Amino acid sequence: MGSPKGFRVSTPVRAVTLGLLACQTCGLVVRRSPILAASSSCPRCTALLRERRPGSIENTLAWLLAGVILYIPSNLLPVIYVTGVGGGEESTILRGVLEFWKSGAWDIAALIFTASVAVPATKFLALGVLIWTVHRDSSRARRQRTALYRLVEIIGYWSMLDVVVVALTAALLNFKAFGTAEPRLGIVFFCGVVVTTMIAALSFDPRLIWDKGCGDGH
Repeated sequence: MGSPKGFRVSTPVRAVTLGLLACQTCGLVVRRSPILAASSSCPRCTALLRERRPGSIENTLAWLLAGVILYIPSNLLPVIYVTGVGGGEESTILRGVLEFWKSGAWDIAALIFTASVAVPATKFLALGVLIWTVHRDSSRARRQRTALYRLVEIIGYWSMLDVVVVALTAALLNFKAFGTAEPRLGIVFFCGVVVTTMIAALSFDPRLIWDKGCGDGH
């Protein structure tokens, strides 16, 4: 719907300015009223209605730091132990990538490296940038930062690929009697990285990106 001729909107129209509130679960938009309390529930899905997630930045930062701490042992400790005719051998994530690469399985090596190393590192960097810019009340590149947050949500679902590969490798070896494979402590730390970074992404409220410097005090 276009604006009347000669009328120019100087600032974006925001839901909070119009007295509207969107449910973060089902997307229903309701109109705020003096009767609507801070602990009101969505009339459609009964989820709690909030203008912003309380403590979003603090919670996101805490989960992000936990993920970074777990990321170190997840790459240093072995994730799988394989035994065969030639004996037993433990393998870390990076060593597994190199073994697949040397054996000619470049596609599998690339997938594991992307899911196990590149994706977590990208999520750390992206969430760090989002936290920092919101903390600094930055008004630059809001659309790009919102798109960055959506990217973090999308790539997060691929983080468990390395765990799946370890499970499939173990099952394949045991099924075909080529040897035995057992998970090691590193895979536990890697699962912790996946969980903490996913919670960090869910804890971040992307609406905070648009709150500062919008001319309405929110």
